[in-house]
Amino acid sequence: MIRRLAIILCAFALTGCATLGYYAQAVSGEIDVLSSREDVRQVINDPATPDTERAKLQFAMRVRRFASLQLELPDNDSYKNYVKLNRRYPVWVVYAAPPFSLAPTEWCYWFVGCVPYRGYFDKDDAEAFAAGLRAKGEDVYLGGAPAYSTLGWFADPLFSNMLRWSPMALAGLIFHELAHQLVYVDGDAAFNESFADTVEAVGVERWLTQHGEKDKLCAWRREHKASRAFQDVVGKLRRRLAKIYSAPIDDAAKRRKKAAAFAWLRRQHAKLDEQFGFAIYGEWFTHPLNNASLALVTTYNVWQPAFRRLLQHDGGDLQAFYADVRDLAALTPKARHARLQALSQASPDDRDR
Repeated sequence: MIRRLAIILCAFALTGCATLGYYAQAVSGEIDVLSSREDVRQVINDPATPDTERAKLQFAMRVRRFASLQLELPDNDSYKNYVKLNRRYPVWVVYAAPPFSLAPTEWCYWFVGCVPYRGYFDKDDAEAFAAGLRAKGEDVYLGGAPAYSTLGWFADPLFSNMLRWSPMALAGLIFHELAHQLVYVDGDAAFNESFADTVEAVGVERWLTQHGEKDKLCAWRREHKASRAFQDVVGKLRRRLAKIYSAPIDDAAKRRKKAAAFAWLRRQHAKLDEQFGFAIYGEWFTHPLNNASLALVTTYNVWQPAFRRLLQHDGGDLQAFYADVRDLAALTPKARHARLQALSQASPDDRDR
């Protein structure tokens, strides 16, 4: 493991001092995580482990088996080890976008291509980078990530912060991160995250169905319906902002209209909260609303309707679905996005054509 990370760092040394500094913190942070891993079974069997922690880890192991046996996700050592963190999140991510553009700023990396975020193991480093972007006039979002995927390069661990989540949120997170190991397209974050979120949703629904948890299944479906309703509102906001940013008006007028558009989003969100009786994307609304925070939500959701309809076309057969997703991944970006757009807009009668 150390040898592999050393080779990676040496390769990045050819790309320049600033880039090397970023990758050095990434390699150092990953070494710290990997060297802190404990076998989950040993933690479970340790008499000193608190009962609540033991129960969550036992649940996570059942979910891990379900992921491989029922969802046909990779059967490897990921999420079979455990890391106790001394901080709230394992990593912090920074999103950025120009003040009058919906296209997020991207950074390119050796293994994953270009993505609309930059991750840091140290929060101070993330905040310093975000401050530099704000000084340049960019919209910025900075938030903690509860987990991340090394795409099968290493055995990704369960983090102690993940155990604070509800059982189904924890299960969904495991399904999501394993999906990245199954299919991943360099440089297409929206494809990757929308696919993983779709697998997450399918996994949670099948878990609850198989375990006969009808009340939890009904509650989860209601939450999922609320999330989709919010995504529809976000889509309307994006279309509204696109018109504002392309309008032949000065920057001051664009800023006023932009602020009004995000105020409209807050009002619509409040209506949805009242309609469904619980907070939707509550954590997201604690951050400033801007093009960068909007990019975060869009990256994870933009192609979900397309993937859901593709799964419907395959009759819920995950093997067929994964094969179709791999076919999409093999297309050129232009062809892939055209196919996803067609799936997103298909009527129910068109889904099996």
